[in-house]
Amino acid sequence: MSQSLTQTPPKIFEQAEDFLPLNGTDYVELYVGNAKQAAHYYMSAWGFQPLAYKGLETGSKDVVSYVVEQGKIRLVLTSPLAPGGPINRHIEQHGDGVKVVALWVDDAEKSWKETTARGGVSSMEPTRLSDEHGTVVLSGIHTYGETLHVFVERSNYAGAFMPGYRKWDPEYRSDSAGLLYIDHMVGNVGWNEMNTWVEFYAKVMGFAQLVSFDDKDISTEYTALMSKVMTNGNGRIKFPINEPATGRKKSQIEEYIDFYQGAGVQHIAVATNDIVATVRRLKSQGVEFLRVPNTYYLDVLDRVGPIDEDLEPLRELGILIDRDDEGYLLQLFTKPVLDRPTLFFEIIQRKGAKSFGKGNFKALFEAIEREQESRGTL
Repeated sequence: MSQSLTQTPPKIFEQAEDFLPLNGTDYVELYVGNAKQAAHYYMSAWGFQPLAYKGLETGSKDVVSYVVEQGKIRLVLTSPLAPGGPINRHIEQHGDGVKVVALWVDDAEKSWKETTARGGVSSMEPTRLSDEHGTVVLSGIHTYGETLHVFVERSNYAGAFMPGYRKWDPEYRSDSAGLLYIDHMVGNVGWNEMNTWVEFYAKVMGFAQLVSFDDKDISTEYTALMSKVMTNGNGRIKFPINEPATGRKKSQIEEYIDFYQGAGVQHIAVATNDIVATVRRLKSQGVEFLRVPNTYYLDVLDRVGPIDEDLEPLRELGILIDRDDEGYLLQLFTKPVLDRPTLFFEIIQRKGAKSFGKGNFKALFEAIEREQESRGTL
């Protein structure tokens, strides 16, 4: 059964046990075919800044990683330095994509014990990494597909990123695009797997369900999907989980799973305080966005009510608008940022709204279907 976010009681966050607890997203690690070129892309197109490096020069003989940051967002871009091994296999099967969603905690050992005691499958027992800047403690568990959650305890570390890395300070730097933090991250899972992973986040990590959408909410003439949004107790971590629903043609979730060869992170939503300025800069630097028809704007203000922004720049850039009882939001979605139609980004500016743009779903998914049709995968 579907419910809107505005029907969700304020005590939803109290329902999350938050026994870890989670302070926020520490970093997101992507396995990529060429980390150096990927780092340049995120710097030049997205305005990320260089932070840290691990590779041959630091004594890492099999793996190279570049770390870039913008606001509170950190991306770790990792490639293998030799044939064979798990990173090569991951890239061969999935293409470039998110491997690790790392979560900032006060106590990585406690987080590992709490989650594994509740049924989480360990991927890394608590491990201490130290150098002259202090100590970082890491631990990890498996989640959907081959995605991992790594718990990061860094209160006793003052270096650029973590032991094994050195500060990366290249001559080239680009201007920030105004991205602040990760608002939410969406996982795509297979048929009838959504509730399994909803239960995982509730039982293993103490999350509560914030909102759900069924195929009546998220459907077009051709495709449909279902989604449930899980949140931790302080609301800093939100993980929508999507699964396909029956439709006349192949949905975006099915397309993702076909090309990613399994479940994985579908998109990363990043927040800004000025979506018009952010999108203008990103577009000027080569980032491509989905576009809804101009007819969307004929009655959008009748649907969402008054907003602070001038409608014309929003129409020009294709930015979508939606409202709930708490306020409104502005959002826009990129086209896939990889060769396979898998990972993409969402730019979001919240003006009080706590929801996820339910009123835009139909227009958005029709835009995605037009892209699918151009790829021959609809």
